[in-house]
Amino acid sequence: MNSTMLQVNAQDRFRDAWVRNFIVVIFGITINSINGVFVFTFFKNSVFYNDPRYILYIHLVINDMLMVFVSVSLSVMAYAWRNVPIPFCVVLLIIASKTHKNSVLTLAGMSVERYIAICKPLHHHQICTVRRTYILISLIWSVGVLPGLADFILLSVIDPFFYTKDTICSTSRLYNTPYHEELSKYMTGIYSSGVWLILIYTYCRVLITARKASTDKSSAKKAQSTILLHGAQLLLCMLSYITGYLELMYAQLLPADRSILLFCNYLLTNLLPRLLTPLIYGVRDKVFYSHMKGIVACKLVIVKVESTKQ
Repeated sequence: MNSTMLQVNAQDRFRDAWVRNFIVVIFGITINSINGVFVFTFFKNSVFYNDPRYILYIHLVINDMLMVFVSVSLSVMAYAWRNVPIPFCVVLLIIASKTHKNSVLTLAGMSVERYIAICKPLHHHQICTVRRTYILISLIWSVGVLPGLADFILLSVIDPFFYTKDTICSTSRLYNTPYHEELSKYMTGIYSSGVWLILIYTYCRVLITARKASTDKSSAKKAQSTILLHGAQLLLCMLSYITGYLELMYAQLLPADRSILLFCNYLLTNLLPRLLTPLIYGVRDKVFYSHMKGIVACKLVIVKVESTKQ
């Protein structure tokens, strides 16, 4: 009787794991396919190469694609590959953490660019140059890589055989010291407060400019709505920082449904925000959307012509 119950429970766990992994993989493929269309549109049209706004946008899209790929890989590995070599795991965790921070910092940079375009239009081309945009992207990537490398070196010093071990590839398993917990809290607070201050400041300044402007109010209002959408996207991204507190809350309030709620929380905080990026800029921006429509229509015509020839 007990062996039968164990087999049933094992089958249920396997089925639940398979369904969740299937949903995650489908979500990841769908999101990266959509984002891939926008990346293709950008590189297909040189008109976007000299506009800092579109450069920052496509950097955010590519960063989100990389984040989705690594996040989905880690999610599947948690079930399918239990003993991951630590050096390989560290690389994946650094990329996952870095791309998450990149999204937040890039949103702040895009809001500042919109603020300069609306509030300081005469100086926009002098301040927001292509060269400075690429320097900003380089700084964004540099900021988050160093803490991850420092953690890796610290663990190597504490445990000389750190490189040779295997582990379940997750941040909670690998970085479980009090030092890492405190560092995570401080870094989360710095990132969150800094980016929120930038978004609030740029939105208020654009709002004031929109009310004072006698002409071109539509551009200012559009910039307002864009910054608000950045705030909504940022809010969803920030939810992943409080996953630990949500786990404790779920365990106390709804212990039976804890795993389901955590899975839904993962979809909401890690994957869903990646869908908002192309919608905020790619679809709402008339110039980008028109080029994308032209490319898609051209591809459909080619496919129809080839099918008729066959």
